[in-house]
Amino acid sequence: MEPAIKEFIKGYIEKADKKLEVAKRLFETGDYEDAVSRAYYAVYHAAQALLLSEGEKAETHKGVVTLFGLLFVKTGKFKKNLGKYLANLKDDRETGDYEIFSYIDRESAETALKEAAEFLTESKKYLLNMGIL
Repeated sequence: MEPAIKEFIKGYIEKADKKLEVAKRLFETGDYEDAVSRAYYAVYHAAQALLLSEGEKAETHKGVVTLFGLLFVKTGKFKKNLGKYLANLKDDRETGDYEIFSYIDRESAETALKEAAEFLTESKKYLLNMGIL
């Protein structure tokens, strides 16, 4: 793998880490919709890093979900639940960001943070095993 690609992958993971930290801070202040949004972006950036490790890049959020499912879930590289986390977080982020009346509460935000942390942990393990991180 080209060194420049590895740097992009590392950059995506660093950005994912930062987004998750911001999500945690927002959760602590009771900003649940924004905490879910940042949790989603942590997962989104980690997924983009993974896709890049396979020579792919998604141009849309739906594309990230679809490609992750095809390249990582269907192939057995990642468990199904991680694909569900990505899809559910995307949907929850859209609800929180765009809907006037949102169902995002403390409990759903807490779940989002837990799922995002697990997704990021598994992504890092995978990239470490591949010798990229």
